This record gives sequence, C-alpha cells and structure tokens, in this order.
Amino acid sequence: MFFRIVNQVEEAIICLLLVATTLLVFMDVVMRFGFNSGFLWSQELTLLLSAWFVLFGASYGIKAGSHIGMDAFVKLFPIAGQRILTSIACVVALGYCGLVMYGSWIYLAKMKKIGINLEDLPIPTWIAHSMLFIGFVFLSIRLLEVLWSVVTGKATSFKHADEAKESMVIVEELTGKGAK
Repeated sequence: MFFRIVNQVEEAIICLLLVATTLLVFMDVVMRFGFNSGFLWSQELTLLLSAWFVLFGASYGIKAGSHIGMDAFVKLFPIAGQRILTSIACVVALGYCGLVMYGSWIYLAKMKKIGINLEDLPIPTWIAHSMLFIGFVFLSIRLLEVLWSVVTGKATSFKHADEAKESMVIVEELTGKGAK
C-alpha cells in the first residue's frame, strides 16, 4: 500500500513537472522570438522545475530499472556474492543519501531563518530548494526497496537497462535474423 502511494505520487509529480517545464519553455520561446518580450522569472522557474524533475527522475529510475547498469564486475560472482555486493552498494548509497538529507535539512533551516525569496520569484528560497531533501527521501525509499528485495531473495541486484542487449535485439530485427 505504501509503495503504491509513493509510486502514484512520484509519477504524478514527474508528469506535472514535465508538462509544466515543456509549456513554460514553449511559452517563453514564443514570447521571446514571436513578440520580442518574455517573462523575467521564466528562466529561474525552468531551472527549479528541471532540478525537481532530475531528483524525482533519479528515484523513479531505480524503480523502473532505467538506469544504465555497471554490473560486469558484480556478475563475476555467484548469486550470493551478487546479493552481498548489491546490499553493500545500497547501504553505501543510503549513507550518501543520509548525508545529503542532513546537509540539506541544515541548509533549508538556515534559508527559512534568513527568510529570503528567490531572485525573480516571490517564493521563499527554502521552499524552492526543498527538492534537495524531498528528492533524496524518495531516492532513499527506492534504495530501501531494492535492499529489501535483495535481502528477501526476490532480486540479486539493481534492476537496470541493458542497452547492449536492447541494441542487439534491434539489430537482429532490422537484419531479419530475429524473424526466424
């Protein structure tokens, strides 16, 4: 239930960010080149939306298995070794996420205490930059999910994209070798 809610929230936020960024950039291009004007705040907002999109996208990439795998070394080991190495990788990554969350929490607290807004938008800096903390919370949830699946024996490593295998399938389809 918890992961289903996390999935839905994450996917909804990613969709909203993608649509908002696309529309904002399109509108800004039309305004600048079509009417020789524009919005002063659009560049700052586009940058913020992109940052939120990247952090949510990194988390979603772990869930969807869309990150490129660097597992040639890990695959040299038997299944038990692969699970141990993946568990170590998850724990180290969780430690890194914890450090970033701790640092971002301190940063956000200071920004809230100072009480400054963004340069071009009337939004408090601590709210706009809270993507640091929120993004790494989502990333930590995904890493815990992978760690749990490895510990319980449901997986031996991270799900990841295998571009070489996908490319070979495409080549076989194009050359007709895969149609036999």
